[in-house]
Amino acid sequence: MAYAATAGTSHSLTSAPTGVLALQRALVWLAGASGAIVFIEPSPYELVTLTACVLFFATGLRMRLVFMPLLFTLIVLNVGYSIGAVPFLDKPEVVNWILTSWYMAITVIFFAMVMSEDTEARLDMLRRGLIVGAMIASLAGIAGYFRLVPGGYDLLTLYDRARGTFKDPNVLGAFLILPALFTLQSVVSDRFGKAFRNAIAFGIISLAILLSFSRAAWGGLVITAAFMLALMVFTSRSQAQRSRIIVMTLIAAILAVALIAVLLSIGSVADMFKQRASFDQSYDEGRFGRFGRHILGAQMALELPFGIGPLQFHTYFPEDTHNSYLNAFMSGGWIAGICYPALVFVTAVIGFRYIYMRVPWQRGYLAVFSAFLGFVGESFIIDTDHWRHFWMMLGTMWGMYAAAERYRATSARIIDESSAAS
Repeated sequence: MAYAATAGTSHSLTSAPTGVLALQRALVWLAGASGAIVFIEPSPYELVTLTACVLFFATGLRMRLVFMPLLFTLIVLNVGYSIGAVPFLDKPEVVNWILTSWYMAITVIFFAMVMSEDTEARLDMLRRGLIVGAMIASLAGIAGYFRLVPGGYDLLTLYDRARGTFKDPNVLGAFLILPALFTLQSVVSDRFGKAFRNAIAFGIISLAILLSFSRAAWGGLVITAAFMLALMVFTSRSQAQRSRIIVMTLIAAILAVALIAVLLSIGSVADMFKQRASFDQSYDEGRFGRFGRHILGAQMALELPFGIGPLQFHTYFPEDTHNSYLNAFMSGGWIAGICYPALVFVTAVIGFRYIYMRVPWQRGYLAVFSAFLGFVGESFIIDTDHWRHFWMMLGTMWGMYAAAERYRATSARIIDESSAAS
């Protein structure tokens, strides 16, 4: 709480009392940390974010004009889902799905408003919370996979894959990517002591991602890390800083390869790795395989303006869509099918505008933006539309957009006033 009261005060753009600031920042930290525990419903994340919404609105939270397009799109998106669900409202799982979608929309607006003020400190608290949550989930998954706790294997694994405090190994792997990027940033750019601690955290999180045996998470970590590190090099302020990032990246890559080699010497790990690394999985191939379903589903989407309703795709095909963009069309018809991709891709495109903006939270922004782009790509091969951390990132991105514009306007005004005074 003491850190929460003092973090980032030099760049705070809110006039709230110190005690209120500390409470708000602590709630952001708690939201990040609680996002790692979702194997029960309602999860701690739901309880924390609902509590945070109430307390933030009670202590000061402002809706900004810049969020109106975001709010409008989220409302229309969920109206589309709700229309598609009308024939199935007698099914509890469909009602729960619709309520969850509306709730996710609320969290997007909430995080956007939260991150638009006191941005540097709140983003840092979110980072810290996510790393703590990631360590809890990672250690749980690792302990379960290697049977380090009694009964842990059945509780913390699924299909011989680590799932930790999540219901599904794929979601565990996806959640861990952003915290992994945060720790990697520290490894390549911070002083030795802090970099060393984060190197340990990065190793643990990366091991959990490996043991989740999620191909999307494996590729996502490698691609987003490479993209983020490239952005860090391009946006570095000195040649020495760029050199350090490049050198530390090479060292980290060598150590990662060595760790993987050691793990693959374990028979059970090697067997599962070979199985999951294969591109000829039975559920991916054939007319009704993953990609075959995408083609057939797209043809159906063109013929069904109102879709087929949430959670109904598996009644037509052997499995779910495994494509969030297609699922939007199937669940909410053309309304949701247009709004969801538009929301995601517009957010991603806007994000490129702020890569080089010299704001105090630039480093954190690069990590969130890189992870978000990874989810945009992953959504083509898996259903991410109810992943809590995805919507958290989307709201955080919009909050940072608004904060960056305010920061630019404030800096320009200060320069103009200084020029006039001189």
